[in-house]
Amino acid sequence: MNDPTQKHKAGLGTRSVWAGEQGERWAGATQVPVALSVSYGYETVEEWLEVALGRRPGHIYGRNTNPTVAAFEDKVRDLEGAEAATSFSSGMAAISNTLFTLLSPGDRVVSIKDTYGGTNKLFIEFLPRFQIQVTLCDTTDHEALEAEIAKGCKVLYLETPTNPTIRIVNIARLARASRSHGAVIVVDNTLATPINQRPLEQGADLVIHSATKFLGGHADALGGVVCGPRDLVSRIYHFREINGACLEPMSAYLLLRGMKTLHLRIRQQNENALQIARFLESHPRVAKVFYPGLPSHENHAIARRQMSGFGGVLSFALVGGLETVKTFLPRLRYAHLAANLGAVETVAGPPATTSHVESTAEERAASGIPEALIRYSVGIEDAADLIADLRQALDGLSGPAPG
Repeated sequence: MNDPTQKHKAGLGTRSVWAGEQGERWAGATQVPVALSVSYGYETVEEWLEVALGRRPGHIYGRNTNPTVAAFEDKVRDLEGAEAATSFSSGMAAISNTLFTLLSPGDRVVSIKDTYGGTNKLFIEFLPRFQIQVTLCDTTDHEALEAEIAKGCKVLYLETPTNPTIRIVNIARLARASRSHGAVIVVDNTLATPINQRPLEQGADLVIHSATKFLGGHADALGGVVCGPRDLVSRIYHFREINGACLEPMSAYLLLRGMKTLHLRIRQQNENALQIARFLESHPRVAKVFYPGLPSHENHAIARRQMSGFGGVLSFALVGGLETVKTFLPRLRYAHLAANLGAVETVAGPPATTSHVESTAEERAASGIPEALIRYSVGIEDAADLIADLRQALDGLSGPAPG
């Protein structure tokens, strides 16, 4: 899809449909088949060795590579504009395999405080057990991040927008600061997707997705993927093939199918989320709305520069705190109360049961995440219906409205 000999480069919508799917097909199938075979046979040992040594294309064993999985990897690689990609059984497998590939005892990683809960657990619980130094900075304090980077670090790990506080980090600025100190810049792009943001174009070395979320879009397949330069991705692939956190073919097929409508879903979710954020900001029972498309958002200017859309996830706090949240959420008709995001259906919940379910209340507080925050992942429903649903749930809360 990115043939340098072609003058016209296909758009993201076309590439969402076609990238990774123009290779050889079994019996002329127009859709990528699900290759469920664990192993792949060869006529001669010589041919088998050529494939095993990487001298010719092919597959040996399902834990290493698979035709269906390879098509999924190539689609994400193309959309992110990367040289290579490798996939995993989940988003957390992608994150943990990447960090353990790049870091050794005595190394130092610099990151932000309010990353996704599983990522934060790696930073505060697992990496220190391997004598890896971890420094977490206030997420939007770019000066503090730059100062810590200047002290030396092997990896700078960023997430933007953050989950669930929806803060925005300036990728290009921090990439410039990191590159002069030799750090590898890793960006979790799950909430933005390559439709809204392409970190590699802004100086990142590696971009990570929990493909379970927006890439798949239908809440029916777990997966993760890392994209970047061939040499770095090859190292991560080698760690993964030995540790075994491989993406299984049926999930790869479901993710491929979901990605064909990625650009359409993201367009609708972007539009819905902005309308809903504006409505919530005007409602007297809502204390604060966190959405980078709002001029009131502290990082709105950065988001406008580095994103082409503001995403389908917002969060908000209600007047009245956690008890009000417990009353409000069950009143929603058009939202699953579940631990997921990025699906075609709207999904809502507090951090204690969603993004940071593995964390203690103290750990969430240290990350700057209020207990009474509601993460609202907007689906592709009609925005007017979602707003009406939110209105009836808010207006139905007991007691007089503030103000």
